[in-house]
Amino acid sequence: MRAQLIAGLRAVVVFTVLTGLLYPLAVTAVAQGAMGSAADGSLIRRDGKVVGSRLIGQSFEGAKWFQPRPSAAGDGYDAMSSSASNLGPTNTEFLATVAERVDAYRTDNGLAPDARVPVDAVTASGSGLDPHISVANARLQAPRVAKARGMALDRVLTLVAEATSDRTLGFIGEDRVNVVELNIAVDGLR
Repeated sequence: MRAQLIAGLRAVVVFTVLTGLLYPLAVTAVAQGAMGSAADGSLIRRDGKVVGSRLIGQSFEGAKWFQPRPSAAGDGYDAMSSSASNLGPTNTEFLATVAERVDAYRTDNGLAPDARVPVDAVTASGSGLDPHISVANARLQAPRVAKARGMALDRVLTLVAEATSDRTLGFIGEDRVNVVELNIAVDGLR
């Protein structure tokens, strides 16, 4: 029995070192060597200071900012509470929330009461942390941002075009705009 106990303890120590120390170090080394920025969280730096991530959305308040998708993660863009609302498309609470968001979006962006609103402007993503919005959503917000910042609309639309990414692998999803990067670009023109 003692021999079995020693063999078991030896196995625990060996596998702890292999899977708890050596394997994570090897994976970290490969990730840093092959994809340094992505392995570090795709951080966005401005004047040497971290101001966001290309992978995680953040909240922006006020008319001078492009607004991201609504977030269902905690109090909004809380990476510790990443989740969707889990409310289905026929849930009355979900429908009421979407209706409120549609009205607010139209009001905030000076749209007609019957103007179509992009779905990504009024529904949260599955993780609640998506930093991207559709190109249509960004273009509808551009006049508000231009007016609030005293900028020419053409210049703001150019920034939207520059911040637009193509479909993933050329065929998955749709073209999208990273709101964090777009707001940093717009703010850089002050």
